[in-house]
Amino acid sequence: MATNQPLSNQLIPARLDRDEGYRLLDLLQDTATQQATLPSLEELAPGYADWIVTALFDGTYLREGLSLRDRQLVNLAALTTLGGTDPQLAGHVRSSLRVGMTRREVTEVFVHLAPYIGVPKASAGLRIAAAALAEAEPDNVR
Repeated sequence: MATNQPLSNQLIPARLDRDEGYRLLDLLQDTATQQATLPSLEELAPGYADWIVTALFDGTYLREGLSLRDRQLVNLAALTTLGGTDPQLAGHVRSSLRVGMTRREVTEVFVHLAPYIGVPKASAGLRIAAAALAEAEPDNVR
């Protein structure tokens, strides 16, 4: 499809609202999870943590098509598959509880992953999940 319009006129504008990103971050992540990652990133690369919150939590997370619960399922699977993402995976386990997943559903994600990503990676993810579930805030436990 050839066009003489500039590329910026051909694309649908992204919706980025920094304040909305921080509101969603507070809904999804507990203070411990936020403090475990964002300040250290900010110290290393000023502005990077704010970009993550704005682009990810207001941009990607608020797109239509997937619920927050569905997004958490994808996050658990992706982070477990990658491996080496222990703090992020633990935070997303807690976020999964915050969006209404039960402990059993979170645990079942790792069992379901085993034949697809391998028992060692799924088991490592399950160990991280077990620790995160043990530390989960009581009001977010189901």
